[in-house]
Amino acid sequence: MKKTLALILSVLMIATAFTGCASTGNTESNYTVDKVTMTYVKSPLNVPSIVEKAQGNFEAAYKELGLEFAYSELTSGADQTAALASGDIQILNAVGATSAILSAANGADIKIIGMYSASPAAFCLFSKDDTMNSPEALRGKTIAGPKGTILHELLTAYLAKGGMTLEDVNYVSMDIPTSFSALENGSIDGALQAGPNAYNCEQAGYHLVTTGEGLISGSILTATTQEFYDKNPELIQAFLRVQEETLNYINENHDEAMQMTAEETGLPIEAVEAMYPLYDFHIDVTEDDIAAVEKTAKFLYESGLIETKVDVRSLLLDKE
Repeated sequence: MKKTLALILSVLMIATAFTGCASTGNTESNYTVDKVTMTYVKSPLNVPSIVEKAQGNFEAAYKELGLEFAYSELTSGADQTAALASGDIQILNAVGATSAILSAANGADIKIIGMYSASPAAFCLFSKDDTMNSPEALRGKTIAGPKGTILHELLTAYLAKGGMTLEDVNYVSMDIPTSFSALENGSIDGALQAGPNAYNCEQAGYHLVTTGEGLISGSILTATTQEFYDKNPELIQAFLRVQEETLNYINENHDEAMQMTAEETGLPIEAVEAMYPLYDFHIDVTEDDIAAVEKTAKFLYESGLIETKVDVRSLLLDKE
């Protein structure tokens, strides 16, 4: 009887030991998540994200840490920041500076990990009327584009060049594809466009009123929450490592990266090659980047889209 009891206890102890090993795996077990979810946004022409997805770079990086990985294809800035705040998403890989600032102004814990890109020339205003060549020419016209975005900022900055404001035009909040259709059917006078849609507008012969060059920064960021970083710093470090490796890959394998982008977007390779130089993909946040995002924060406040001023430097992730 005693021998039988001893044998049972021994089996239980061995089983417990194996259970403990199975729960920890071959990595640290102090992460607060067992899966990392990140946004995947391929538009307007997010080459790094497209390459990362095609090569499975993030899946591999987090698998090494014993974690699952998933993409979320939320593209609306408001939806992205809401999902970050709820914890459904841990990392925003390409979110507009406008969306990040709006979230922060509403009291959310959102922190800038780094830059994703700056592409002022990729944001445009098109019209059928080739006489619309100045801010004054827009007076009383109906202009459509997504509210609270970089394109909204572009229109505001362009009007300001002529001493005008949004009150001087009929501004209609409309997403990019819908505004393109509205321009085609003649129900609006001008459409704010970006990325492939802007390229298609130009190819279709629409009049380019202005780009964002010299008016806006077109800043796109990467973001997380301070709470998530504080509890999982290695997971953000892995994110940054993959980003850096991806940019190096694109620089060293240009043709392959362009081909991946063409396949994912459905654009002809010549369109991808034409658009790619408009984008400055980089990770480190420079003083120029901070100044550009501060300009965006000022625009949002002065436009009444946020009620409180946002200190942009306070949004930088505290990695200490």
